[in-house]
Amino acid sequence: MKKYISECIGTFALIFCGTGAMTINEVTGGDVTHVGIAITWGFIVIAMIYAFGDISGAHFNPAVSIAFAFAKKFSWKEVPKYILAQILGAFLASLLLLFLFPTSEFYGATIPTIDPMRAFVLEIILTFILMLTIINVSTGSKEVGVVAGIAIGGVVLLEAMFAGPVTNASMNPARSIAPAVVSGNLQHLWLYIIAPVIGAVLAIFTCKLVKDDDCCDGAC
Repeated sequence: MKKYISECIGTFALIFCGTGAMTINEVTGGDVTHVGIAITWGFIVIAMIYAFGDISGAHFNPAVSIAFAFAKKFSWKEVPKYILAQILGAFLASLLLLFLFPTSEFYGATIPTIDPMRAFVLEIILTFILMLTIINVSTGSKEVGVVAGIAIGGVVLLEAMFAGPVTNASMNPARSIAPAVVSGNLQHLWLYIIAPVIGAVLAIFTCKLVKDDDCCDGAC
């Protein structure tokens, strides 16, 4: 249970701080700023990896859990349990934001500002880059040293910085599902569920092109 509780708490913190920054930026008329939001996402990812990486692997993302299972670095039977814990944590965060900021319209919901199919492709690429980083600095069950948190959080910050204005740079189905349901903005949710999974799995099946070790453990 410690693993599932860690995933729930870690995802809660991720969504509460990340979408919380977006919500506060919305209700204050831009006080946090786009740069502030990107920095918040990056640093909360770093913090939660260091907090829970040695307990659950610090996935906090259904796409990451699925990709690790494809890479045979994570048990498939654990995937539904991890996803349930992640989505529960995300909903707890979004519901708390609903309570704290009842005037918000979006609660950090991921709504593309470009054509949905272009946003779909961009989310695949963003998640591909993120998972490519994760698979090279982690083992699936435990994160590797001090480099993992900085590398992964840095990529999240970078991608939130440049892609946030057009897709909100989700890269995480749980991160998108909870705010969308709580705010009622469900129209583009499908792309934020499917695209990250595709991008993460593609990263696993391409890692063998650049690595000779067991990064995919026979999956590629």
